[in-house]
Amino acid sequence: MIVAVVDPGSGNLASVRRALERVGGPDLRVEIVREPEGLRHADRIVMPGQGAFAACRAGLDGLVSALYEEVRVRAKPFLGICVGMQLMAERGLEHGETPGLAWLPGEVAAMAPTRPDGARLPLPQMGWNTLDFVPGSHPLLAGLTPGDHAYFVHSYAWRGGRPDDVLATTDYGGPVTAMVGSGHIAGTQFHVEKSAEVGLRILANFLEWRP
Repeated sequence: MIVAVVDPGSGNLASVRRALERVGGPDLRVEIVREPEGLRHADRIVMPGQGAFAACRAGLDGLVSALYEEVRVRAKPFLGICVGMQLMAERGLEHGETPGLAWLPGEVAAMAPTRPDGARLPLPQMGWNTLDFVPGSHPLLAGLTPGDHAYFVHSYAWRGGRPDDVLATTDYGGPVTAMVGSGHIAGTQFHVEKSAEVGLRILANFLEWRP
């Protein structure tokens, strides 16, 4: 199996690669991809991202058409991580409005988390937080339990999408979308490559996924 890890110009590429190789074993080949040809011969595609939405979107120039062809037309399993997940939305509102890939309805907007007394919580949300989901609701969550922890670093979050596309949430001054998906595409707001056994389990599930 060949997994293409897309380079949008900002992401934990080496960490994602090591995590995939750890769970995939000797028969897995992980390639960092910056050109369309790398997507064409891949069996699965992973897109990390960190930093600003607009910068990561600009980093995909030259790959957008190939991503659409391989993911949306040829239906290769796809996993977006952090900003890589956010780019699946219709638009991002960080530093102005930036069009996303529009693979799923919704937008990525600034968070405004508050405590029960109304005091603002600090941003970015950074650190370990629990996942809330319905057990058995999605293959990528197999083997996990609601309340398991994942590692988040973000100040913007997904909103306004279809409820059925939200696979998991977390709580940070209110519910926050932690994972989205539809059909053969999925994304995690948290960093699977930094989420210890929970993240490794999701990556292993992704490699075995037959949507």
